[in-house]
Amino acid sequence: MLQRADQPLSATYIAKEFHVSRQIVVGDVALLRASGHQIDSTPRGYLLTSEPGINSPFPYVGMVACNHSSEEVAEELYTIVDFGGTAIDVAIEHPIYGQLSGRLDVHSRYDADMFVEKVQQYSTKPLSVLTSGIHLHRVGTRDEETFLRIKAALKEKGFLLE
Repeated sequence: MLQRADQPLSATYIAKEFHVSRQIVVGDVALLRASGHQIDSTPRGYLLTSEPGINSPFPYVGMVACNHSSEEVAEELYTIVDFGGTAIDVAIEHPIYGQLSGRLDVHSRYDADMFVEKVQQYSTKPLSVLTSGIHLHRVGTRDEETFLRIKAALKEKGFLLE
């Protein structure tokens, strides 16, 4: 299913399709990962991917370093999508574990709202709280010009780390 999917599939959806529990799917994904398959977990489900940057659906992928509070996550994501980008993922540099990252796949304000809602629903915090708000995003766009507009908008709002 993951090989044929063009969008993330939730564990609940996969479980219903195969008439198994969600926990069985979670375990099977862990086994697939252990056997070398690159399966990312996004807020909307699992996504089978290749190495970052390979077979990317975006003609241009750039990186931005940002710094802001947890309360400003939605505004940062809105800025990226409003200017024509997709927040592919978020990464931090942890002093003990090294780079930690999480798949986002935020393409729209709706996706941004769903991400923020999940953070609130599970009473958790974004990765960036571990680094006092400093984090990186890979941003996918149609071209470098669009990426530079996003970067300028993030800078104007005070989110860009320089």
